[in-house]
Amino acid sequence: MKEMYLFEYINENEFKKLERSLKKYNTLAFKKLYFDYYPAIKDGRFLGEVIATNKEKGMMTYQLKLPTDVMFSKVHGDIRLIYHVYREQKTVMLDRLEPVDILSEGHQSELETYKGVMVSKQHSDKDLFKINLLNMINKE
Repeated sequence: MKEMYLFEYINENEFKKLERSLKKYNTLAFKKLYFDYYPAIKDGRFLGEVIATNKEKGMMTYQLKLPTDVMFSKVHGDIRLIYHVYREQKTVMLDRLEPVDILSEGHQSELETYKGVMVSKQHSDKDLFKINLLNMINKE
């Protein structure tokens, strides 16, 4: 029987908040993460690209880009899972989901949408400007 990797968290409460916000505002990314990527990572198929290694601790840090809407990606950035793998201990340490600011804000309060894209309450003018600008560019 193949030995599975165990999931642990750097900050479980914060990670679960980001995960719930992702589930609420970007269902596609959440479903891929939960039903495709997590089982693959538990099986030892580490997805994404290696962004750091620490040979002393026997750790590798991965960054996995999750599927998302093009407009969301252009306004807020790509949704990424950052995780660390400890091969000797058979442990995967889930670090964070990015972009942290919009996901944590989405967990704290209900976010509004404009033309199908989440708008941050803190940076609403900036987000609206980006959305309008991208829409103008796409029309040409």
